[in-house]
Amino acid sequence: MAARDTGENNTEPLARPGIYLGRMVVFLILVGFLAFILFKQITPAFLANPGLNGLILGVLLIAVVIAFGQVIRLFREVAYVNAAARGTPAKRPPTLLAPMAPMVAARPAGVTLPGTAGYLDTIAARLDEGREILRYIAGILILLGLLGTFWGLIDTLSAVGGVIKGMRGGGDAGVMFDELKSGLAVPLSGIGLAFSASLFGLASSLITGFLELQAGQAHARFHNELQDWLMSGQAVAAETAAVAVRAGGAGTLELKEAVDRLTALVAEGGGSRAATLAMTNLAEGIQGLVQHMRAEQQMIRDWVEAQASRERELKQVLDRLGRERV
Repeated sequence: MAARDTGENNTEPLARPGIYLGRMVVFLILVGFLAFILFKQITPAFLANPGLNGLILGVLLIAVVIAFGQVIRLFREVAYVNAAARGTPAKRPPTLLAPMAPMVAARPAGVTLPGTAGYLDTIAARLDEGREILRYIAGILILLGLLGTFWGLIDTLSAVGGVIKGMRGGGDAGVMFDELKSGLAVPLSGIGLAFSASLFGLASSLITGFLELQAGQAHARFHNELQDWLMSGQAVAAETAAVAVRAGGAGTLELKEAVDRLTALVAEGGGSRAATLAMTNLAEGIQGLVQHMRAEQQMIRDWVEAQASRERELKQVLDRLGRERV
């Protein structure tokens, strides 16, 4: 996994899916090595029904190509987002992220545009649709294996029926048993090979399932990291507002406590010294409130200036994107 900075100035918020591609390649190498070791045992099973078994292996090859394509396509998407985070977006966004190009372009300026969550759900749905074909192929491979099994059983039972019909009656029992044994030798020797299609179908479905799992993990990681990066802009504004509310609330609480103490002293008819002390506390509370209000106003001004700067940067980015598309 590529090392990535997790700070606000992160230049590569999305990691490349190379680790999942590597797992898929290693898994296929191990499968090929196992097939090489068992080559002598696999060859007779394949030749028992070469047409159907060849079809199963052909469908498996299609599934492998689709699975690798589902992972490889993420490299363009990740490169586009990382380039936008560095401030150098590509001229044309990739197909998957084309509807989210304005959101991706606005995020480096610290702005999260409305509707981002809805577009993220759409991206997740598109990624899931790309893997539906792999799930369908995995089921098709199992069905093709079962089809070959039933096909082989029908041929075997038909051959057994022919042997029984060809037996001559009225002869010696020993001779009839020898004829039956020699007649059933050929169909019964091939009944084990009748399940070869199931063997290839289940093995191919297992391979397809693992590849689909790795593609799903790559898609989930891409979606989660993209969501974290795009939605992190909302956290900055929320934190600033919370700090301002806490500051104003603390000053108001201090003033309220000072006024309550002064009111209690006046109601009890306390001495002038106690009243003077209460007035002093009230003045200190008012002074603290004024200081909090000034700090809050300065914080708001800084936040407004930062937002204005981000809006100017966003406008420049959108203008540049508009000129590049033209």
